[in-house]
Amino acid sequence: MCGRTACSLGADNLRRACAYRDRRGLRRQPEWIQAERYRPSYNKGPQSRGPVLLSRRHLQQDADSSERVLMDMRWGLVPSWFKKDDPSKMQFNTSNCRSDTMLKKSSYKGALLKGKRCVVLADGFYEWQQHSRGKQPYFIYFPQTKDAVAEEKEGDEEWRGWRLLTMAGIFDCWEPPSGGEMLYTYTIITVDASKDVSFIHHRQVRAAILDGDEAIRKWLDFAEVPTQEAVKLIQPTENIVFHPVSTFVNSMRNNTPECLAPIELGAKKEVEATPSSKVMLGWLKNSQEGSPQKKENDLPRWTSQFIHSPSPKKTSADILQQWLGKEGEPAAKKCKA
Repeated sequence: MCGRTACSLGADNLRRACAYRDRRGLRRQPEWIQAERYRPSYNKGPQSRGPVLLSRRHLQQDADSSERVLMDMRWGLVPSWFKKDDPSKMQFNTSNCRSDTMLKKSSYKGALLKGKRCVVLADGFYEWQQHSRGKQPYFIYFPQTKDAVAEEKEGDEEWRGWRLLTMAGIFDCWEPPSGGEMLYTYTIITVDASKDVSFIHHRQVRAAILDGDEAIRKWLDFAEVPTQEAVKLIQPTENIVFHPVSTFVNSMRNNTPECLAPIELGAKKEVEATPSSKVMLGWLKNSQEGSPQKKENDLPRWTSQFIHSPSPKKTSADILQQWLGKEGEPAAKKCKA
């Protein structure tokens, strides 16, 4: 299952990271719908809000169905037919949707047949492995290219930063029976995990990942790609990597780069939210006040510390690792999902 994610890019950089080519081959960036509602986070859970891609035609009937927009939706699908005034009164969990039953369960079938398909965006997601001493969290994400940069500059046409994980989802729009603002919500589709990574989670399911823009295009373009064709895209992917992280991420109250920093299993000391680390994080945040990217992000910036290069440049994340006594970093593990 997928029960916790991270998405730390600011609104403007998130839009740039989602650039695509339209039907004419022109490079475009999706338009934000109510971008002011979006908040970056290193530790998102169900019932929080998160960024998704969807076809503009869902919002504008005469729009090109291949045109994409960005929206900040609540995680945990509320079906349009739900009759109670308070969505929190739902008796079932809709944060994840199994691919083998999504066309059978009423919570998802109606929305899926109406083409309400979306792509859930994240840096990656967390999974927990059960063992005798408790649960060990892991962070799972796309492999990152060696030429990816930590700090993007204004004016750069091509996005060269962190490659976002793109997960298949279903969304719906619920209107309160007594009237009020429409609520957009989503669920993340899950598939069976391969034996290579099923050891992480006993249920042996994993978020359905759309690998590449062609898969994203087909999933989103509901007017051109019918449901029965689109669901064929929901397959396990081999193109993901993972590394263990600190149990610091276990608490939803913790929302800093420490959540996804790699650790060495068996190390004597794990990352803790000590006063000194909080001071250091505050220093890192304040040190970026003059940066053009600072106004885009309400949170400290983190970088791809999992990319190996001949002469790595020191970044705020690297300094943080040294401050916390984690100068040695484990290599990310390649896995098949």
